[in-house]
Amino acid sequence: MTHTFRNTVFAVGAALAAAGAFASGTHAGGHGHDAEAAVGKPGVAAKVTRTVQVDMTDSMRFTPADIKVRQGETVRFVVKNSGVLKHELVLGTEKALLAHYEAMKKNPEMEHADPNMVTLAAGKTGEIVWQFTQAGKVDFGCLQPGHYDAGMKGAVLVGKAGK
Repeated sequence: MTHTFRNTVFAVGAALAAAGAFASGTHAGGHGHDAEAAVGKPGVAAKVTRTVQVDMTDSMRFTPADIKVRQGETVRFVVKNSGVLKHELVLGTEKALLAHYEAMKKNPEMEHADPNMVTLAAGKTGEIVWQFTQAGKVDFGCLQPGHYDAGMKGAVLVGKAGK
């Protein structure tokens, strides 16, 4: 690993931790837990209450791009890449996604696998199991270089429990 790449990976980890990113991950020794409350946490498959199919295409769109869930709900996202390019779906706050995206543009070869994301080659399908612990908005996007800027993003709107 080059010194510059290592520094960039460290900076990404620091930015995500500062943004209160996600549950523990693989780059820079893991992410902060502060905003876990904002976006939720990895779900337990046995507690899945619903499955949502999401399609990613080379038109730089997610279908659906707007998803509604309830606070406390554990959702299985079955994500398919219908394109010929590599795509990913990453859940997070807008601030954390933007910080991560900037790092991806500088280091497009960066490999990472966190429970809040799935990266897929053309024609592949994967999944994320996620529990939404707080009401509000959880953003998602494709952080492959150029994709987020092209509009490959969406939101999960988390309604208050019982409403």
